Amino acid sequence: MLEDLTTAASPAPWPAAYPQGYAVVDVETTGLARDDRIISAAVYRLDARGEVEDHWYTMVNPERDPGPVWIHGLTTEVLEGAPLFQDIAEEFSDRLADRVLVAHNAVFDWSMIAREYARAEREAPVRQRLCTIALSKELGLPLPNHKLESLAAHFGVVQQRAHHALDDARVLAEAFRPSLRAAARDGIRLPLLECRPLKEWSESPAAPRIGRQSGPGGHSSGGYASGGYPSGSWRPSRKRPACPYPNPGRYEADKPLKQGMRVAFSGDTSVDRELLEDRAVEAGLHVATSLSRLTSLLVTNDPDSSTSKVVKAKQFGTPVIDEAAFGQLLRDVAPASEK
Repeated sequence: MLEDLTTAASPAPWPAAYPQGYAVVDVETTGLARDDRIISAAVYRLDARGEVEDHWYTMVNPERDPGPVWIHGLTTEVLEGAPLFQDIAEEFSDRLADRVLVAHNAVFDWSMIAREYARAEREAPVRQRLCTIALSKELGLPLPNHKLESLAAHFGVVQQRAHHALDDARVLAEAFRPSLRAAARDGIRLPLLECRPLKEWSESPAAPRIGRQSGPGGHSSGGYASGGYPSGSWRPSRKRPACPYPNPGRYEADKPLKQGMRVAFSGDTSVDRELLEDRAVEAGLHVATSLSRLTSLLVTNDPDSSTSKVVKAKQFGTPVIDEAAFGQLLRDVAPASEK
């Protein structure tokens, strides 16, 4: 077990505002798209100071092709005897209830979990999430990249089975504990984001069903390219009608948004990204999937990240605001006719 050097005689009291418990989660999936399914899940429950209370793991029958078997190792034959998500939803809920969900790239894990609960006509008992990528940035950890293996190596945690949900959750739990204690020691505010569960779900008719695998080594690609990397974003873009208003130019601080402005989004958001984009479109804004010199505004909760949109925004001098500020501006968008 990793020796935690961050606990040495810290004079600072534990922050009263910190959560009382955490659920460190990892899910393996059939792919990265909104119609993909969870095929295994693991939860490490931690107390308020990051100590492990217990852990739990289950495989899940996705009722479809398992996707990149060469990554997660779970074949059709193995998963056919596993329970369906609706069969484990209650126990999963017991593990998550009254805790902050912690994951590495938490927006992905939360989105997958929320969609599975919506399919099962249930609601996940999660109200807040914490991304360990965001926490590592808050701590200023000198990591070469944002991979879980890099975070683990920084804290001396040894990974045994990468892309196995239980081992990934264990590794993350062991790396999260010293991260949490370092944040408490330095009085850092945890980067908690709201989780809003989905209320309903409509399955895409094009979602592939479970069947014969036919990718590398006899396995289906499951939305991945032949090299094992995702062929697209986990959230496929949706075709939207053209914005009827001309682009009035860049957003100016202390002024309202104006119909026709081109708005791009980057990174994790507390409100589901698609809902946030829908609100922008309804207000008369143009939602851009990429960032260019014509973009009026970039919305991101992590302006110091190295995503392509943030990098381009800095290059082009594009105004950047966070999600909360954008939400306030959406309440009073100026008509396109106003000068």
